[in-house]
Amino acid sequence: MKIKWITGLVTVLALAMLLSGCASGQSEKKSETAGQDGKQLVFGMIIKDPTAPFIQAFINGAESKAKELGVKVDIKDGQADSLKIMELMDNFIVQKVDGFIMAGAVDLKAIVPGVKKLNEAGIPIMALDTSPEGGKVDMFLSFDIEQSSKKAAEAFVQGIKDRNGGEVPKGVVVEITGSLEDMFTQACTKGFRSVVDQYPQLTVVQGEGKWNNDDSNKRTSDLITRYGKEIKGIYVQTPDIMGAGVVTAIEAAGLNPKDYGITGICMGPEGLQLINEGKVLAIVEQPAFESAQLAVQYLYDLKNGKEIPKIGDTVTKDNALWSPAKVIENPWADEGAYMVLQGPLVPLEVKADNPLLWENKLSSLWKQENK
Repeated sequence: MKIKWITGLVTVLALAMLLSGCASGQSEKKSETAGQDGKQLVFGMIIKDPTAPFIQAFINGAESKAKELGVKVDIKDGQADSLKIMELMDNFIVQKVDGFIMAGAVDLKAIVPGVKKLNEAGIPIMALDTSPEGGKVDMFLSFDIEQSSKKAAEAFVQGIKDRNGGEVPKGVVVEITGSLEDMFTQACTKGFRSVVDQYPQLTVVQGEGKWNNDDSNKRTSDLITRYGKEIKGIYVQTPDIMGAGVVTAIEAAGLNPKDYGITGICMGPEGLQLINEGKVLAIVEQPAFESAQLAVQYLYDLKNGKEIPKIGDTVTKDNALWSPAKVIENPWADEGAYMVLQGPLVPLEVKADNPLLWENKLSSLWKQENK
């Protein structure tokens, strides 16, 4: 009888400990998905042009990481309008969001007053694609535009050599640019010229594609008419949004895009398709999906009292195309870090069907759009 009583007591205690353990586990899990005050974390995020594939990559990257962490991301379209963006920033401050992600500005100086208001409210800021040019940005996450353009330019020159018996002949190379006043355009040109200017026999002529296929098509048509057979190659700063226009212009002139060795940065599903069709030589991919995931993760870490990478660190991750990523001082903001993500050169460094490319990872979205 005494043995039965002891056995029963042990069983009750074991159940109590088990239940206690479960309850404790639930409590810990709940606290991990919330801030230090126990409430669900909410991060504000501003984008532009939500139909653009690279913006969809930002959205899907942020939402997938938010779901994993049990937090919420409130995403608003700033419509690339600085006044609208600052109005949304004010709303996020009133809502007392726990963090903010800037992923859709055009005028990066005009939004600085809004950035400083967020700073004063103690709301940490992450930036994607481009960085505000003032205030404190805790972390800017992007590939290096200039270095990525340099990589694409090296592939461009190698393509000229491959088509000319290993030599770089005298001639003209066309550079289709974005909007000339844009910081992004200037960084692209700087990287491109750092390579091409090593070959004085090449003359660079620019056509302003203004980040769209209509203008890139018109400028390419004009330059083909003017320079004809003198052209040894055509470089497109961002083939994802200007490549199709260039290719169409070449084909309309009765020529083969393959003979112009098109390269550039920012691939997207449009650029990937041109690569698969053999009409573009190579493109450096922008790690858009992954940068948004990292932004949500780092805001979450900050709100839970954890350290995020700091200037001087090198972040590595197995099986990640953006790794290794050096963390340096943000050269555009007044204060903050810049995590320089790697961008793979497709298909020369990474095959076009690599499942780690976000263009393949989110392929169901593009297929739905094409139905």
